[in-house]
Amino acid sequence: MKLAFVISTQPTQFQAIAFDPNFEGNAAHLANLGYDGIELGVREPAKLDAAELKRTLAKYRLAVPALGTGQAFVEEHLAFTDPDAAVRDQAVARVRTHIALAAEFEPKPLVIIGLIRGKTHPTISRAQAHAWMVDALQTLAREGAARGVRFAIEPINRYETDWVNDVAGALTLIDEIGADNVGILYDTFHANIEEPSIEASLRACGARLFHVHLADSNRWYPGAGHTPFANILATLREMRYGGWVSAEILPKPDVKTAAGETFKTIKPLV
Repeated sequence: MKLAFVISTQPTQFQAIAFDPNFEGNAAHLANLGYDGIELGVREPAKLDAAELKRTLAKYRLAVPALGTGQAFVEEHLAFTDPDAAVRDQAVARVRTHIALAAEFEPKPLVIIGLIRGKTHPTISRAQAHAWMVDALQTLAREGAARGVRFAIEPINRYETDWVNDVAGALTLIDEIGADNVGILYDTFHANIEEPSIEASLRACGARLFHVHLADSNRWYPGAGHTPFANILATLREMRYGGWVSAEILPKPDVKTAAGETFKTIKPLV
């Protein structure tokens, strides 16, 4: 397994992700600690200087395991289930730009589908919203497959969304999408709220487990709460999971401390 830390490439209101305009400084610090990569939270890929981003990552020998899309929902309320067709179209178009960005890297990072799925709107039936969501994901999965890009559906706890709160729901949705390039992003913070057993729900992902987010029970760095990371990493080894584990955490008490404490706790376990 390889270890990454999630950094936002643009300012964001989403608290569980670090942003610092000195991206290169953060990259240097993470590389010095021994991280293998940086997962990128990206609101608007079209506004990034991809060439400069790639230059910095190459300089510090850091890979990009995944691209987050959630800021498009948090900042702009773009969602696949919005009652307004124009907003739904914008959400799909935005994720297309994430596909294009992912295609510029090698190996290609996967694209995370979390909050941009949307929520149930009181003026729209759940069945209609579900149909819009599945249609959007099928369309994007086909387009991603054509460019060698994979997607990861993230189960998110009930307090943040009413769509796909647990692994069982994610597996059902993936079956509906019917695409081999769509899997699960397992987040320990959300799982601690929704899953009766973290270990059992991890095993239930099987070959559909594409990516893992690590955060402790309080969403701080691993080691700051009561989440059993030794058991979680042992389960991943038992599953022969060879992918990435990324710390998506509140940057508390500050980014450098959070990154250092995460590395101290997780690196001996991967």
